[in-house]
Amino acid sequence: MLKPRKNEVRKPTRTISGITPVAVMLPPRKCNHGACIYCPSLDVPQSYTPKSPVVMRARDVKYSAYEQVKARIKAFQVMNHPTDKIEMIIMGGTFLQYPKKFQYNYVKSCYDALNNKVSKTLEQAKKLNEKAKHRCVALCIETRPDNYDVDRLLDFGCTRVELGVQIIDDLIYKKVNRGHTVDDVIKATQELRDAGFKIGYHIMPGLPGSNLKKDLKLFKKLFSDERFKPDQLKLYPCQVIPGSKLEKLYWKGKYKPYTKEQTEKILVEMLKNVPRYCRVMRVMREIPPEYLVAGTIKIDLRKDIEAELRKKDSKLKEIRYREVGFALRDKKQVNLDLKLKITKYKASKGDEYFLEIVNKDDILIGLLRLRIKKGSATIRELHIYGKSLRLGERKRVTLQHKGIGKQLIKEAEDISKKNKIKNLRIISGVGVREYYKKLGYELDDEGYMVKNLPEN
Repeated sequence: MLKPRKNEVRKPTRTISGITPVAVMLPPRKCNHGACIYCPSLDVPQSYTPKSPVVMRARDVKYSAYEQVKARIKAFQVMNHPTDKIEMIIMGGTFLQYPKKFQYNYVKSCYDALNNKVSKTLEQAKKLNEKAKHRCVALCIETRPDNYDVDRLLDFGCTRVELGVQIIDDLIYKKVNRGHTVDDVIKATQELRDAGFKIGYHIMPGLPGSNLKKDLKLFKKLFSDERFKPDQLKLYPCQVIPGSKLEKLYWKGKYKPYTKEQTEKILVEMLKNVPRYCRVMRVMREIPPEYLVAGTIKIDLRKDIEAELRKKDSKLKEIRYREVGFALRDKKQVNLDLKLKITKYKASKGDEYFLEIVNKDDILIGLLRLRIKKGSATIRELHIYGKSLRLGERKRVTLQHKGIGKQLIKEAEDISKKNKIKNLRIISGVGVREYYKKLGYELDDEGYMVKNLPEN
């Protein structure tokens, strides 16, 4: 890669949402339940290919978490991205099935790399990271709906959990050898949400036993049925990969993936049905064409779909489509006459308050997720959008570090007090604890930042 010119930021969309994502890949390991029929077996982490970018980077350093983090930070620095606010993502899908000691060492290694110092314990590494140069402001772990441990996730400093849901249909789960049930999805969603985690679902249209009509019907159910209602989505249309059982069914004529036109159609309909409190993180897997037997090969299909939707001035409600960073990227004039918008909805037997700072064009500047249930209140997410800035840095052309976060927290505190709640807790990335301390919050024994709310 050619060295960037002075002040040039390569691949600017990487940090356009306000944080710098650093993904690490787990070493290969078979799932406890076996393999889903669409998963290949290619001597790399299950469901990935040897030429998936994150796998290639991981293999180069023998899957060392420490070396992967160091390498990614260096790459971002070379491209002139800020690396102060890091979102760590542990990929592989079955992290909580690895030996417990491995899990703790792996997470500690991620913090050690951010801290540029090897600590004796995970707790020591987390404490160091509170004031480190590269702070972990969010930690995401991928897992299965039948395999999670709330206490352990809190120990790790995790703030977001991505569940491999694929589709909410037990018959299809059996057909694809998924190894869990819809009830597992419901239970995991509720327990993780109650603990304050942000919930992401991986959804896979086009599975054997489904069709366009069924996919859309079940997708709509994700947001009409309060037992689900994820905060985030990754949409991964089913593809046929070498070494999978699905490949054998394909060659026997017993399975046919969606065509490019069908894939575009279902994705457009799905995007149109995503509510404003949900963010579509990714569309399409990064699977190189040489590892595709059948299925849509276009990795950047989302880019084409969204370009067409923007051309038609389609008013998608999902978060990423409305983020201010993309409006600035496209050189749009952003009206800074801002207002607070609150969306209240029921989810997992509790009340969710989705607070947004938006302008008259519904461009999103910042958001907060507040959950109230049985006399307790939890802030599950606070995020200010726009180009990522270094800690303490202020620029007139961005909207980070302008006091919007404080405004949203004050609103959450007011809503909590109106609900007669005496203390508010925040699930916080380790690297954001210092920020919350300045607002009167203290770290409790479970890893939450907590504040007693004075009575009116």
